[in-house]
Amino acid sequence: MLNGKNVWNQWFQKGMEEIQIGNRKVYTFADSKNNFYEMLQESAMKFPQKISICDNWNRTYTYMQFLQMVDQLAAYLKQSMHITKGEHVGLLLNNGIEFAVAFYAVCKLGAVSVPFPTKYREPEVRTLVQKANLTCILVSEDYQQWAFEYEKIGIQVLLTQQEEKQYGFSYLDLKDVEKKEREKDRGGELTDEAILMFTSGTTSASKGVILKNYNINHAVMIYKKILGLDSEDKTIIPVPIYHITGLVALLGLFIYMGGTIYLYKHYDARRILEGICKHGITFLHGSPTVFGMLLNYKEEFPELPSIRTIACGSSYLPVETLKKLHTWMPEMKLQNVYGMTETSSPGTIFPYDTAVSIYPSSAGKPIPGMSIKILDDEGKEVTDGTVGTVFLKGANICEYYYKQKTSLITDDGWLNTGDMGYINEDSYVFIVDRKKDMINRGGEKIWCTDVENELISVKGIQDAAVVGIPDDIYGEVPVAVVVAEKLSNVTERDLKEQLKPKLARYKIPEKILFIKDIPKTPGLKTDKRKIKEMFFT
Repeated sequence: MLNGKNVWNQWFQKGMEEIQIGNRKVYTFADSKNNFYEMLQESAMKFPQKISICDNWNRTYTYMQFLQMVDQLAAYLKQSMHITKGEHVGLLLNNGIEFAVAFYAVCKLGAVSVPFPTKYREPEVRTLVQKANLTCILVSEDYQQWAFEYEKIGIQVLLTQQEEKQYGFSYLDLKDVEKKEREKDRGGELTDEAILMFTSGTTSASKGVILKNYNINHAVMIYKKILGLDSEDKTIIPVPIYHITGLVALLGLFIYMGGTIYLYKHYDARRILEGICKHGITFLHGSPTVFGMLLNYKEEFPELPSIRTIACGSSYLPVETLKKLHTWMPEMKLQNVYGMTETSSPGTIFPYDTAVSIYPSSAGKPIPGMSIKILDDEGKEVTDGTVGTVFLKGANICEYYYKQKTSLITDDGWLNTGDMGYINEDSYVFIVDRKKDMINRGGEKIWCTDVENELISVKGIQDAAVVGIPDDIYGEVPVAVVVAEKLSNVTERDLKEQLKPKLARYKIPEKILFIKDIPKTPGLKTDKRKIKEMFFT
């Protein structure tokens, strides 16, 4: 077992103690606020006239304005929609000021925010809505037609109006109700539930992750420490705000610090790069897909001097992509992050610039307040360097799933991540694959990331994904899809020839398809199910 407390120096752990929170004893910050709303209040007192958020249409909101908008909407939800502590409030809202205000308003009431993916189709969202036991749902005007179905099943609906022209809830009569309720609500306690977030995947199989205030508080406080961020930093949220990265690792983090956030309604790589140059953006946090798309515009934006830190998580960042990013932005540091919804975002973080490390493929070290162990199939801990299933335990790990009994979280707080990885002799963690994605070719284990790394290292290949498909002789064999760079004339035969000196023969993909883009899930992760289907059409 590797304890994050033992692998970070004391500066990163200043103010941390072993604290009893509910029925858990966790190593966390003793001076933590009770909830995100109290963090917002503190930032508004420190930086009342500073810009907190700039929205999709370049409308800006100071911290004091943002706090007042949150107070007003919270009062309206309480008085007009009768929302009380512990009730579930759905958020079907775009990346915008409306989402940010609604999330913090729900937090102020001590209710539970349930963000829904706006990239999903209506039937998919409806399935999740039916699971969530909502009292009400706040819905963007873009999805107004969907809301009729929610009202039919007894859920109150609050719609935005004219988002492009104004703040979408400004049509409500908010000023009077806010005055009456101003000091009555300050959010929940550390042990109270704050977020119900459904994991990605098929809606029928998705799990509802319950995050409490102490989980998400620990996440934002440790991010600030390890990433070295402060109130002078500026960011663009380049991922869906309803994901754990957007909601906690960006929105929650920057409001806690008193930084400035630029919210774009849709992901647009060119617009993000224009925003970096125009606004002096200093920090980005996204998935390898996000940064891979930015690299497509490198020639148009040869220099990005304001960027000083990048955090990359969600899925594995190929070393070749890491090198390209560092060549493009040589002054910035890039820190790999490994985590998931169940960890409130961070599980491990690379302690310094990943690109200059001798372990560029590592996910870093477990954060302070987190422990990690690697177990074999019999539940026994393995030795350093041996691959097994990754288990995590700590202050930002969820305690349970919503209305679902599962063995994935043990009685003593260990989370079975479903990922395969190992720890080396220097206490660095390596994630090699999802357990379900590992390919077993006649008894030989193949980690997809190993093969993908080698494919992307071939000149002329921009991106790649590897999956296993059934085989009559070996049970399963590897196949790949690749995206070639513009003007590249590399062929399937060329690729296989170049892989021969680098990979064991059984790891070389049996078939390689050239495609325009790697299929992605709504969470911008590689959609391996769709890729498998390509080999049977």
